[in-house]
Amino acid sequence: MSNIVAEENNPAPVSTDKRDPLSEVLHLLNLSGTFYCVPELTAPWGIAVPELAKRLVLIVVTEGKCILDLKNGDVLELGHGQLALLPHGRAVDLRDNAGSPLTPLFDIPAKRHSPNFETMSFGGGGAMTRMTCGVLKVDHVAAERLIELLPQVIFLDEFDLQAGRWLEGTLQYLAEEARNPQPGGETVLTRLTDILVVQAIRSWLKRSPDQQTGWIAALRDLKVGKALQVFHKEPDASWTIERLAQHAGMSRSAFAARFKELTGDGVMNYVTRWRMQLACSELKNSGSSLAEIASSVGYESEAAFARAFKRVVGQTPASFRKL
Repeated sequence: MSNIVAEENNPAPVSTDKRDPLSEVLHLLNLSGTFYCVPELTAPWGIAVPELAKRLVLIVVTEGKCILDLKNGDVLELGHGQLALLPHGRAVDLRDNAGSPLTPLFDIPAKRHSPNFETMSFGGGGAMTRMTCGVLKVDHVAAERLIELLPQVIFLDEFDLQAGRWLEGTLQYLAEEARNPQPGGETVLTRLTDILVVQAIRSWLKRSPDQQTGWIAALRDLKVGKALQVFHKEPDASWTIERLAQHAGMSRSAFAARFKELTGDGVMNYVTRWRMQLACSELKNSGSSLAEIASSVGYESEAAFARAFKRVVGQTPASFRKL
């Protein structure tokens, strides 16, 4: 654990990191693809996509059209050069036309090229629709927190000038790789899909109305955002309100008040809960000992860590790991 001691006569330096706090969270998305598919679908066709909990689902139409039914009364029609990101992996129906019958996704034969990549040919032999689809997850608490705040669907159109020239070029490249696979094409397709997911999220953040309060507003705040940035980078340090206020360039009282105003949470309560979220991830995804995990989130004593964990999570670290 970092040996950083808060002393009034030894103030912490203000962070000089050039990456803004929200960009830092995007950097931590650390996407890992669990499934990629390139379907070739001929009308009539319909696919019932089940809920894919805690996954992001990207659907890119590179040729033809697709009707995306969110099953809540909202329907989107995606054409060539358009994409939809489903940040919460909700169940959706995909069709060429509204009346086409549905087939469950996992009942449709597919050709598997690797454990995570497959192609699919399906439909009645009519008009062609080609898509590239990806199912991905994130592996960092900050990224998970951001995903929780995203809407049910994010839509992007290559013909929308605000989306930028990058989208048009990326989708053209994606379509060409899907139509005419080249050596290494699977790697290209998966990497481009990952890029599109990040860019879709960036686009939503740019377009979304300025939020006056909440976690994203706190990250965007010029002062509080700096403090969050350094804390997220070093959650194991000996943080106090005073030390975080120094990174924000504010007095202790002004920082605490501004932090509460933006997040609705007290500074040290936020610190503790964030550390416990990191600990939960480590308990589920690593073989580290409880002492190692305690140290990684800022506790010198395993007993103190266990007490804090039970207070926040409602059970002991050992019990949580067994779930």
